[in-house]
Amino acid sequence: MRPLTQSIMRPAKRDVMGIGIGPSNLSLAALLHPIGRLNATFLDQKPEFQWHPGLMMPDASLQVHFLKDLVSLVDPTSRYSFLSFLAKKGRLLQFINASFSRVLRCEFEEYYRWVSKQIPGLLFDSSVENVAVEDGALTLHGSSGRWRTGRLVIGSGLTPYIPPAAVDMICPTVMHASDFMHRKISFTDKRISVIGGGQTGAEIFKHLIELTAGAPYRVDWISRRANFLPLDESAFTNELYTPEYSDYFFDLPRNTRASLICEQKLASDGVSGILLSSIFRRIYEIQYLRSSFLELSLRPARELVSMCKGERGWRLTLQHAHRDIPETVDTDIVILATGYITSLPPYLSSIAKRIAWDDGFQVEEDFSIQWDGPPNCKIYVQGYARNQRGVADPNLGLIPWRNATIINSIMGAQLYECSPQKSFIDWEVPLTDHEDATLLTSIQG
Repeated sequence: MRPLTQSIMRPAKRDVMGIGIGPSNLSLAALLHPIGRLNATFLDQKPEFQWHPGLMMPDASLQVHFLKDLVSLVDPTSRYSFLSFLAKKGRLLQFINASFSRVLRCEFEEYYRWVSKQIPGLLFDSSVENVAVEDGALTLHGSSGRWRTGRLVIGSGLTPYIPPAAVDMICPTVMHASDFMHRKISFTDKRISVIGGGQTGAEIFKHLIELTAGAPYRVDWISRRANFLPLDESAFTNELYTPEYSDYFFDLPRNTRASLICEQKLASDGVSGILLSSIFRRIYEIQYLRSSFLELSLRPARELVSMCKGERGWRLTLQHAHRDIPETVDTDIVILATGYITSLPPYLSSIAKRIAWDDGFQVEEDFSIQWDGPPNCKIYVQGYARNQRGVADPNLGLIPWRNATIINSIMGAQLYECSPQKSFIDWEVPLTDHEDATLLTSIQG
């Protein structure tokens, strides 16, 4: 008898399906695993776990504390913690003695890989082409077959942002920073322009100016920001990265949230002070202490407004924020360290009209999206709620708490403690004995 093809076989049924296996969904899998009452499967098109491989420069480091790992903030006794990884690898004491000011990202990726190899239900080389509603459930169609579920968690990451001036220019010598380490091109005696003044732009700039073999001829660092500004890592600013503030932010009016995100930009998108100091020292060495022919140009307050092919390489046109005079830069290689944006994943296109979208998903308190699908089907999102949850949402720090919230929602029970620890800051207007929530709502407008 001729076997049934995959296209007509019944889809495999799972309690939970996840699309994308990055830190967010890996954390979810790690926190789900001890529960044991749910069968969960996570799909990723990559051949194995990878964490921003295009940005994995040898000395790139975390911007968060290592205890903000996959599980520790909600389950510090978990076998999947970073400290457990260090202990199992026989390096815990040496790690303590090393007194790292920052943990290298290559070690954290090793930790993530270590966790990914211990948890069942993680399927790599498994792309998802389409998510549809069929017979009252969500059906995933992809390279590994069809999957049916009532609970879908999207963790496939944000989309690299390409400035309008460069949209039609992507080629081997014009790249987004996320591809930087993938491009096998020579920098020897080349003119290189790095666009973007955040952490990624700083890491790439530092990498380029420290090259010895294959060193470039000139490196430009161009940023729209008024200067090359540090990440605000002060103690009270870090209170923005707490569950209590996330809940407070969620209840604010939309216009207030948008204003706060702009105001808090350097709480999430600045450059670590350690990295800025390292870059400054390296520039000092190049200028005064070494016989170097490397030319450097740091250009803040400039925006890339156009680019075209030049006689050799590219000609960039920049607009200064404070001078109404355009300037041009001739360069051979352009690296766009311009960040990421929220966009609807292509595999949701067939149900896109059913999803509430307003410059991003509209989410409920449990991180499920607003949509008009079957009431027994929920779609949760990881890292897509910055406009509703604040600058901390795409950050690593709140991943375990967000996943604990999602798991409690899926299970309909408080399996993980999600009540926020009391902040040192009174974010809300305190209510007196004769005031109630109605007054608070009127104050918030």
